Amino acid sequence: MSVIALTGATRGLGRALVREFAAGGHTVFGCGRSESAVNELTQTHGAPHSFRAVDITHEADVAAWASEVLASATPDFVVNNAALINQSAPLWDVPAEEFEAVVATNLVGTASVIRHFAPALIARGTGLIVNLSSGWGRSTSPNVAPYCATKWGVEGLTQALSQELPRGVAAIALSPGVVHTEMLESCNPRAAEYEEPETWARRAAPYLLGLTTANNGEALTVP
Repeated sequence: MSVIALTGATRGLGRALVREFAAGGHTVFGCGRSESAVNELTQTHGAPHSFRAVDITHEADVAAWASEVLASATPDFVVNNAALINQSAPLWDVPAEEFEAVVATNLVGTASVIRHFAPALIARGTGLIVNLSSGWGRSTSPNVAPYCATKWGVEGLTQALSQELPRGVAAIALSPGVVHTEMLESCNPRAAEYEEPETWARRAAPYLLGLTTANNGEALTVP
């Protein structure tokens, strides 16, 4: 059984993954920004799972969470899932604060999580870092330029990281495909036509757990 550190665990794809990982007997250390959602997860999934309210844009929060997780176990998988999307608008109409918030979560926060977990995986000599990307990390659409920029950034960050990691530790960019989430609803009027996170997670969880160091540096999509 695997130990998984998962960001963005309180809603959407992350919450659906928690359910599937836990049902499979794996241990989840999850985080999210919503205290109430964290409490709900804690009530639903007791020990050995653990959930904490963490804002990954705050370096100190990430450092404290990582220290707590690593005091219990070194994860086999570190899954960077937390993300924000901008309100659909041409780039010049996106307020600076909103652009910065998307970058802070999707790119800076992802790097922060890696910064605090990668040394433990390297010291042990094994582990996978899976960074959730997007179709918009490999293509573009209008009115979501900030999101596209950050997901393209995640792809580049992951590629470079994969070249830095020693043998036994891997970094993989994983696009979930198109799934009906609140984020998709904000930018796609046909969002409800796509599959629900729970259905997606039944495929995605075993696929993710089946990744190995042989996939280091690959840009993959959940089939």
